Amino acid sequence: MPARALMFSGTGSDVGKSLMVAGLCRLLANRGIPVVPFKPQNMSNNAAVTADGGEIGRAQALQARAARVAPSVHMNPVLLKPESETGAQIVVQGRMIGSAKAREFQTKKRELLPAVLESFEHLRAEADFVLVEGAGSASEINLRKNDIANLGFARAAGVPVVLIGDIDRGGVIASLVGTERVLERDDAAMIRGFIVNKMRGDPALFADGMTAIAKMTGWAPLGLVPFFNDARKLPAEDALALRDLAKASKPGTNVKLRIAVPVLPRISNFDDLDPLRSEPGVAVAMIESGRPIPADVDLILLPGSKATIDDLAALRTEGWDIDIKAHVRRGGHVLGLCGGYQMLGKRITDAAGVEGPPRTVEGLGLLDVETEFETAKTLATVTGTLNVNAAPFQGYEMHVGRTVGPDTARPILTFADGRSDGATSPDGRVAGCYVHGIFSSDAARAAILSTFGVEASGTSYEAEVDDILDRFAEHLARHIAVDDLLSLAK
Repeated sequence: MPARALMFSGTGSDVGKSLMVAGLCRLLANRGIPVVPFKPQNMSNNAAVTADGGEIGRAQALQARAARVAPSVHMNPVLLKPESETGAQIVVQGRMIGSAKAREFQTKKRELLPAVLESFEHLRAEADFVLVEGAGSASEINLRKNDIANLGFARAAGVPVVLIGDIDRGGVIASLVGTERVLERDDAAMIRGFIVNKMRGDPALFADGMTAIAKMTGWAPLGLVPFFNDARKLPAEDALALRDLAKASKPGTNVKLRIAVPVLPRISNFDDLDPLRSEPGVAVAMIESGRPIPADVDLILLPGSKATIDDLAALRTEGWDIDIKAHVRRGGHVLGLCGGYQMLGKRITDAAGVEGPPRTVEGLGLLDVETEFETAKTLATVTGTLNVNAAPFQGYEMHVGRTVGPDTARPILTFADGRSDGATSPDGRVAGCYVHGIFSSDAARAAILSTFGVEASGTSYEAEVDDILDRFAEHLARHIAVDDLLSLAK
């Protein structure tokens, strides 16, 4: 018997859809109910490698973890990875099929619906429930034609919808009621209930608000969910979270390692930084546009990028290249991950036009390596050891390009199959590698921190993530009418 399904759409972005689905996946999994997550279309440069050799949005990987199942390309059949302000790379069922401008993609969506429905049916055969996450706002009627991300999918697949509103940002009554008012009648009829999320203060103060929304929309009030502060410690879905992270560095005398991370326009997989941020002796400062990189930091970390060449140009426009080189002259350290690693070399060649017109650009010249982009994309989970002290790590590769040169004779990592990855300058102060996720491995993180004289906390980052998911599931069970919610699934 195919799984029952329920979709969670929102009145806007960042209302908590991703986390709500993750929490409910863990809640059902903890009750012994087979459940899988699904998001028809996602837009994010935070991606994850799947067990079946493709890539999906990082949020769906977290939801799969919450459901205690392996991530699959079918959980996010259409992934858009922004390459510019108006264009994105298109990944379908885990594999890149090309790029399109935003206007072009609107007409292309109709062609992608069969793949979306195929993946949905694939998942329905594997569990008792499929919890579907919508994208952005359900009320974007200007994008309704050919929609595959919200109510267009819901109607095509016959999946009932629960609408989520965010009371913390204000105007939640108008947001929920306004959504019902602007939708076509058949679309509005797909929505069966609503949840008000991120409540601060006394929930009794909004009891009349819940009643008013239910009366004006005809939807079932399913829960008023208090703000869950530890949600900020979970991997973020997209760059919206960077606004908060830019304010989250830890000042004070107890900080032993200060890390600066330039926030580039196409920054990707910045959840690499989360385990470092969880260490009490480490301050990770996200440096936004218009700000110099502070002179008193110990380490500058260049993260991954979806558009390395363009982000390198943006880095120079900000003057951060000058800051980075001055930092090195003062004896500071620099670490590049994936795209950041490529930027540290002498030059980057894109003869095939992978990131735009064919071109060769000069890198920062801090590592004696060169990178050449290739059309084939490397997507793989990897394990191995750090070369500095043989600490074990596990992570993943997700990159286009091959990096060679004298400094690769001093790699950072050795894979379990004997291959090596990365490069280090002769003085040891500049290094880079392609592997994402190495800081999530407790032994590897502790080993890296020890090179800066910092003793790791000894806590398990992965165990902390699971603990937060369990506690959030309990939080939802206390504040959502779970049985009523599940009864809506079809």
